[in-house]
Amino acid sequence: MDKTTKATDEMLVARYAQGENEAFDMLLDRHKERLYTYIYYNVRNTEQAEDIFQETFAKAIVTIQQGRYSESGKFLAWLTRIAHNLIIDYFRQEKQECLVSCDEEERNLQNSLQFSEGTIESQIIGHQILSDVRRLVKFLPDDQREVVYMRYYQGLSFKEIADITGVSINTSLGRMRYAILNLRRMTEKYDIVLTTD
Repeated sequence: MDKTTKATDEMLVARYAQGENEAFDMLLDRHKERLYTYIYYNVRNTEQAEDIFQETFAKAIVTIQQGRYSESGKFLAWLTRIAHNLIIDYFRQEKQECLVSCDEEERNLQNSLQFSEGTIESQIIGHQILSDVRRLVKFLPDDQREVVYMRYYQGLSFKEIADITGVSINTSLGRMRYAILNLRRMTEKYDIVLTTD
């Protein structure tokens, strides 16, 4: 563990990509306080901040496991960028639900074209991806299938999932991590592409 403690972020990312889960736990411990503070400062809501925090790390897990992480030496900045995009999504959704006033200067960024809804084509591709994932999810162990279903099909936060299932938020995130790993293996085995890129 001493070797892991002295490792740089990039070394830990590489180890995690090779299957060393403890390396990711170290990354989480190393950056959780600063990242959570950044998220909370922007959303000013404890439950939403926790949810965005968990989703940020879930996205990081997927990206690293898919071998798409390339931010050498800038792991925290990369995590912060993921969190920032999730914060934008959160405010965009609030706007759609008529909960956010556009009179607020700092939130007018939602009127930008770059944050507009996707095209019909991207929506169709998105539906196909969800359909493919739904088929693959059936082959996951029960606890992993449960957390994927609650998160992506019921839209529950990791805190809500933890409360419902009677486990900690970290356990919920861990189950999601293993579900993502298993889904990735299945997509590679059956040559299924789960991306709109």
